[in-house]
Amino acid sequence: MIYFRSIIIISFCLISSVVIGQGKNSSSSPKDSTVIEYEHFLKVVENSLNEYYKKNTSTDKRTDSIISALGYDKNDVPQFSDSIYCMRLALMNEKSPFHLDCNEDVLSVIDYFARKRRRFTAVTLGRAALYFNMFEEKLAKHDMPIELKYLSVIESGLRPQIKSRAGALGLWQFMYRTGKMYGLEQNSYIDERMDPELATEAACRYLKHLYSMYGDWNMALASYNAGPGNVNKAIRRSGGKMTYWEIRPYLPRETQGYVPNFIAMSYMMTYHAEHNVIPRAPMINDFEVDTVCLRDGLHMKVIDSLIGWDVESIKALNPIYKTSYIPKDDKHKCITIPVSYVGKWIEMEDSIYSLDSIIYEALPEEEKEEMESSINHYVRSGENLGFIAERYGTTVSRLMDWNNLRSTRLRIGQKLVIYGADAPQPKPKKESKPESNDPPPTPTEGKIYTIQSGDNFWDIAKEHNTTTSKLQELNPGVNSSDLKVGQKIRVK
Repeated sequence: MIYFRSIIIISFCLISSVVIGQGKNSSSSPKDSTVIEYEHFLKVVENSLNEYYKKNTSTDKRTDSIISALGYDKNDVPQFSDSIYCMRLALMNEKSPFHLDCNEDVLSVIDYFARKRRRFTAVTLGRAALYFNMFEEKLAKHDMPIELKYLSVIESGLRPQIKSRAGALGLWQFMYRTGKMYGLEQNSYIDERMDPELATEAACRYLKHLYSMYGDWNMALASYNAGPGNVNKAIRRSGGKMTYWEIRPYLPRETQGYVPNFIAMSYMMTYHAEHNVIPRAPMINDFEVDTVCLRDGLHMKVIDSLIGWDVESIKALNPIYKTSYIPKDDKHKCITIPVSYVGKWIEMEDSIYSLDSIIYEALPEEEKEEMESSINHYVRSGENLGFIAERYGTTVSRLMDWNNLRSTRLRIGQKLVIYGADAPQPKPKKESKPESNDPPPTPTEGKIYTIQSGDNFWDIAKEHNTTTSKLQELNPGVNSSDLKVGQKIRVK
């Protein structure tokens, strides 16, 4: 990494010297004032457009006026009678092809969201500023209910990079096979399940197909969650019933709560102001982004170094990329970029490609691979750089270099970037014993610890003032990545 940073500095100096040299050879001319004039003009236009879009797309005024009219204080958590909830759902039903039933199960979930999931509603309302217009456009294109945009809130909380324990990924939580069936491909560098537009298009096609089979949107939702096979089993077990509420007792437990969750979330997103829920300020609005098309592969670190658009933000707006490298790809030629960086991009575009070429032609292969994958680690109580370095199979000096640390002191919650790591796993040993299907032997000597829910070797080692490598030595037959609740290990 020190080598990488040095090359950036040297290369940037070389590029800058050329630009400066060109500037010295040309005297001030009317052309310079023309540039200043049009740059000023463009800034005025962009700021004017930005204010116009904010004024005409923001829901803040409606929310503020409702909250003000109802006389709520900041911390008020209003409650309403069941009859009010049912009346509001009835009003929503008049404009929707869904059966937004008002029953005991739905009312229970609405009450839970209104009291205990208020922050979730506020946060997702903020994230919606980037995605909901696109969702609505896709749904309208397929002549589908606009309310389906709320399904992504239930599925992913509007986080395109979220992955479930089962392996479902993206805003719409596609499993690998289902995603591939609907045209979502992946390779070493990209996963189209994380691309907001491509995944939304695929979700529309899949939901439309499910609806065509059952002729009922609630049944289509149940199939989206559990799969048509499980819905068909529930129909058989119910004696041939064909509505969601009739077959619900025969569906998997998660799916029994899926439609009530969808109805409750639809209600909360519609009536959030009446519940004194204020949308979180969005990180960025959809009208604040644009696209630029690439002529070659690029590394996000180089973009960051030249125009100041940090890697984490690049990934957030371009979640399709699995690493910090943007490959040359005829199918994905363009990337999403904040409007505020477009001018810098155009100005520095040639330099970006030149610097990327200089750096990555000079780097050894190992360094290239290291730079192309990274994860974030947030410091927890009791952790130090030595512990974190051991956890990720790296060194303290590398951690300090990667994160520009001048001392080894850390604070709780501090974010550390760790390169060359695809998952939070300790560095594997070079020699490994063949796996066995037999359960690991129960230790009979030393200090014994019983595995609890959520335990891992790193936390156990910290709690007992030891190291993960020492734990592995004390428990040679134990797979540290597959601990079972109730399993006993030796810690001393």
